Amino acid sequence: MSDARIEVFAGDITGLEVDAIVNAANAELAPGGGVCGAIHRAAGPELAEECAKVGGCPTGEARITGGYRLLAKHVIHTVGPVWHGGGQGEDALLAACYRNSLDLARDHRLDSIAFPAISTGVFGYPLERATGIAVEAVSSWLAQNEDFERVAFAVFGEAAEQAYCAALGR
Repeated sequence: MSDARIEVFAGDITGLEVDAIVNAANAELAPGGGVCGAIHRAAGPELAEECAKVGGCPTGEARITGGYRLLAKHVIHTVGPVWHGGGQGEDALLAACYRNSLDLARDHRLDSIAFPAISTGVFGYPLERATGIAVEAVSSWLAQNEDFERVAFAVFGEAAEQAYCAALGR
């Protein structure tokens, strides 16, 4: 399942030089905690202002804004599912977050993107399960979009880094 265009980056997603970073957003696209808060702080107040104009985003879908003070030109906001034990369509919604974010990047002629571990923080998704879904969704998408250059999974902590490397067969 390993694709040379996929990398694991252990560190702060806001410092990556990619066309777009993905924000693990809330449904209102408002500044929050975790990765969402870090992205909003690094981008500056203009990001929250644009998000307010965009409006909300349903779970599994994605929206795009400018990157403002980030190295990335754009932020793609996606709302991951809250984990309720796996019986409420969470896996399909999580996979949709990755596919819809990648579709949005492609549609805006972007070539590189960085994802956090969507839904694995306060939304409670089990790390290994979420990682498998993320890697499968991205790998399948890349197989259909051969011109896309780079996908980075930006992770915090050794457990997350190991989970992504294992899912990628590295």
